[in-house]
Amino acid sequence: MGGRGVLRTRMELPPDERQRLLECSQEPIRTPGAVQSHGVVLIVDATTFEVEYASENSAMLFGMDAAALLGRALADVTGHAAVSAIRDVLDETVAAANPVSVIINSHSFDAIVSGAAPLVVGSPVTGSPVAGSLVAGSLVTIEFEPAILSSPLHSASSLYDAILRLSRATTIGDLWAGTARELRILTGFDRVMVYHFHPDDHGEIVAEERPDDMEPYLGLHYPASDIPAQARELYLTKLSRMIASSSDDGSALVSLSDSAGDASGTLDLSHAELRAVSPHHRQFMRNMGQASTLSLSLVHDGRLVGMITCAHRTPLRLPFLMRQGLEILANQVSLQLASMREIERLTQQVRVRSIRSRLLGQLSGTTSMAEALFSGELTVLDLIPADGATLHIDGVTTSIGSVPIEAELTSLVDSARREGLELPVFTEEISSDYPQLAVFVPTVAGMLLLPLGGSGSYIAWFRQEISKSVNWLGDQTPNNRESTLSPRDSFSSWTQSVRGSSTSWAGLDIEAAELCRDLDGVLLRRAESKLAALALHDPLTGLPNRRLLTDRLEHALTKYARGEELALLFIDLDRFKVVNDTYGHDVGDALIVHAAGQILAATRSQDTVARLGGDEFVVLCEDTTGEEADVISRRLIDAISEPLEAAGTTLSITASIGVTAANLSFSATELLRQADTAMYRAKQRGRNQASR
Repeated sequence: MGGRGVLRTRMELPPDERQRLLECSQEPIRTPGAVQSHGVVLIVDATTFEVEYASENSAMLFGMDAAALLGRALADVTGHAAVSAIRDVLDETVAAANPVSVIINSHSFDAIVSGAAPLVVGSPVTGSPVAGSLVAGSLVTIEFEPAILSSPLHSASSLYDAILRLSRATTIGDLWAGTARELRILTGFDRVMVYHFHPDDHGEIVAEERPDDMEPYLGLHYPASDIPAQARELYLTKLSRMIASSSDDGSALVSLSDSAGDASGTLDLSHAELRAVSPHHRQFMRNMGQASTLSLSLVHDGRLVGMITCAHRTPLRLPFLMRQGLEILANQVSLQLASMREIERLTQQVRVRSIRSRLLGQLSGTTSMAEALFSGELTVLDLIPADGATLHIDGVTTSIGSVPIEAELTSLVDSARREGLELPVFTEEISSDYPQLAVFVPTVAGMLLLPLGGSGSYIAWFRQEISKSVNWLGDQTPNNRESTLSPRDSFSSWTQSVRGSSTSWAGLDIEAAELCRDLDGVLLRRAESKLAALALHDPLTGLPNRRLLTDRLEHALTKYARGEELALLFIDLDRFKVVNDTYGHDVGDALIVHAAGQILAATRSQDTVARLGGDEFVVLCEDTTGEEADVISRRLIDAISEPLEAAGTTLSITASIGVTAANLSFSATELLRQADTAMYRAKQRGRNQASR
């Protein structure tokens, strides 16, 4: 029967879980001083091959008392041929491998040979060797497992066929399910589970094969203390772990130097097949109804990404060669899993980058970044799915979807700056990660807030809180344990509601950052373009300035030299100073802008209208004779005199215009000077007229 837990804010570790992790970290799992009693361990001097350590169960399995074996030559136990074969396994120049078949006292054993069995000089509490603390290379470990009759399922061809079938999986889910199915067939274990580890180290059962009469565990989660950090490190050291019986208290190792027979805390058995099992873990197994297990590590890039556990209701073990073959299968699964995840990542990346490219393409059709990102065929919510998004640029805020109100956003950003928080801010649980910001946006749980440009602009995505249920492998409360540090009594599904977080951004923060870099580039190019335009245009009217006029005049004179007509009109507003002195410069600027508009309206599209400064304008008329320029000037006189409503009154102004036709002897400067002189003649003749 399942249960349900009390609501909580997030999946943080409660105090009792932290205590269990601490207790587990102090257990000497690498140096238990004992071995599983279904096999015998002898540790010999690497030079003399004399026995220095022996497990106490040698009397039961070999018919030889452990104390009597100490100091004797290994050949006295195994025979000289077996010792020669063992030496060949240790010799890297000889093509020999584990196991070595040995007959002792008429019983067949698989002898598994490993190199140095280091003595741990450091603390026996952690059981983890520390660099520089080992006296290594002087001992050889030989583990004797009673030989098991081979089954057809334990053959290399069976393993090959299983790996081949798994290689055909097309999805991660298919691979996980197939792995559980193949392992159950190959091993004969009752239940096979595939685990996946989450970033906080808690695990999830993602595939399972079991008999119908066993309680299902598929989809259940389990806490990090079930496989604590030092156990994970050991699973990286030793890629498979066979526990033949959860009822086995183990058999102690005795040594020449310790008459009491206690080698605990001195001998590192990390690589041993027969390393004894933690009492805590054996109780855990019994509570789960497991008499024996085989665990296989799923490793990628030196990190434990998952586990495969085969469990049986009665004692069961597999031969060493089969366990080695299953390590190869698990490694193949790890590689295939990593490849599938990379393909998924790249596929998602291509899709997102395509959206980003199209989104940026929308910018080319408008000068408004907000319009392009929030109102186009695609929006920023197509790139980064969220409940809403906001763009704040040049003091203007634009939003789409469900977002905090503008006052809340302003308070949020201001608070982040006061707190010295550097953008970007990336969170799936703002109430826990940034409580000082969460108070300003009570409707938000997940947020991506990234800077844009360098003037306080930003872009942000928001996600609301989601309530989700996590189904645990057993009630996680103290009610399901005899004591705080004991294993769970029951492993029936127990549901816990988790609040306060949004859905995972799952790497989309990187895509958001890429978009911001692209937008920064757009802003920079637009700023550069704007600066370039300002360098060539009058800031008040937007007309070309003297610099741009001179450039165009030079080109026009070149064409004039090839036979095209060219004329220039120099315009000066009459008595403009009186307007400035009477109504102020704001009204004067309005009148300048009005005059510029009237000049543009009265000239042709191919003419260049420029403002030289103050109240002076020039019109460059290409492919235009002097007579045609006279007509244009008269049209300009009428247009400029059109009245303007400003400062609560109606204003009108006139203009004096000088008209000059080009001459082959004129430079650009001379042509301007000639037109300027003609304009002064118009003023001398009474203003509001044109003159040559």
